[in-house]
Amino acid sequence: MFLSYYTSPLGRMILSSNGEELTGLWFDRQKDTTSSLEIHGKEMPDLHVFHETYRWLDLYFSAKDPGFTPPIQMLGSAFRRRVWEVLLTIPYGNTMTYGEIAKIIAREQESNVMSAQAVGGAVGHNNIALIIPCHRVVGSNGKLTGYAAGLERKSWLLKMERGLNTMGTIDEEDKSEW
Repeated sequence: MFLSYYTSPLGRMILSSNGEELTGLWFDRQKDTTSSLEIHGKEMPDLHVFHETYRWLDLYFSAKDPGFTPPIQMLGSAFRRRVWEVLLTIPYGNTMTYGEIAKIIAREQESNVMSAQAVGGAVGHNNIALIIPCHRVVGSNGKLTGYAAGLERKSWLLKMERGLNTMGTIDEEDKSEW
């Protein structure tokens, strides 16, 4: 596993790759996910996939829809990968509820029901933050719900995508709101 780092307005991010595809993108210290990465990975910032991801992140944090997806490898069960594929269809600046995602998957499986909680579990195990936009998933009432990197970041990201956040970093208003 190869690692690199990116400094975002919301803190340092850690990128991981198998050498060809991005396998992970996290905010540093996110849910204790990143602490073991640095023990097992080798820093190699010059990989082509990392350069593509830096370009994507630069565009994204300039409040622009990057318009492309760097090469990614989704590591997880078939169900989780399908949920993440649905997340990839959520347009920049928009949101979708866990229930809406569950209905999409239920229709595909020709089933009448799919658990929104199961969808939430899959969303919560997304290893490629921002690019697979789990921050765009909200509760049934439109309220912000869990985000491994913190609700302040989720709020900031959604505001940025909607053109409502012109601050360079998380501000005190964002922190107190969620």
